[in-house]
Amino acid sequence: MTEQIKVLMVDDEKRFRETTRKILEKKGFDVILAENGEQALEKLEQQPDVVVLDIKMPGMDGHETLNRIKKIKANLPVIMLTGHGARPSARDALVEGAFDYLNKPCDIGLLAAKIKEACHLSDKLPAHKERRVTAVMIPITEYTKISETKTIQDAILELKSSFETKMATDHLMETGHRSILIVDKYDQIKGILTIRDLLEMLMPRYLSAPKPFLADSIEYSPMFWTGMFTQGIKEIKKKQITEAMSPLPAFIDGNANLMEAAYMMLHENERRLLVTVAGKIVGIIREQDLFFEMEKILKS
Repeated sequence: MTEQIKVLMVDDEKRFRETTRKILEKKGFDVILAENGEQALEKLEQQPDVVVLDIKMPGMDGHETLNRIKKIKANLPVIMLTGHGARPSARDALVEGAFDYLNKPCDIGLLAAKIKEACHLSDKLPAHKERRVTAVMIPITEYTKISETKTIQDAILELKSSFETKMATDHLMETGHRSILIVDKYDQIKGILTIRDLLEMLMPRYLSAPKPFLADSIEYSPMFWTGMFTQGIKEIKKKQITEAMSPLPAFIDGNANLMEAAYMMLHENERRLLVTVAGKIVGIIREQDLFFEMEKILKS
């Protein structure tokens, strides 16, 4: 077996397949995709180390596919995915030779752990090799962008839609971006808008002005705050997005070590860094990406 675990992902839902592939590859797996049982059997020639197989598929379902796989490669571990209410069917799959089963939507960390367990990772793979920034980052093509000519209302809706996309794919995406890149008409990045930027824009200017004597007792009363949030949103929604955006985050070379990225985030008070290769921006590495890498190392 090579250092990377090769996973054959079999599911008839395209969005689920593609989302799972992206996250598993980000976690260091080599992923092959198949949209049905027939295609899965054809791709066995690519020598996967483990198969992740949906039970409910049109045509050849997961049970039949599992039986056919076991006739071809009896020792190939197969993890079954089952929808809500289909546990009896999944338990039947264990009798038929499946390694284990998980319910959909499934936690991606649990799926990754099951894949490693199925391959007896501790016995068959060499020690963990620390990855570089480019292996952990979010590619710039996958990060949410918006034109600098748009309003704050446009930005809020665009950022919200990025969270909805992640949530719609069976909760497999690890997190929303929590920020949005501002680009000019040439698609050049001019700045970044974070949720914190929106909160700061929302604050009335007089809240940061010097307070008159005894004003604190009025300012923090329940009546003082009533309606301020809603009114603030209405006041800023038509403002230009450039009025709220922050400058670009710090840059880091894509070949840098992850400890350097962690150091820069801490010492420059950044929650994300722009990743460059040969002077070109290729991605963004976020603090949560480093966190997920911590978890991955602990399980390796």
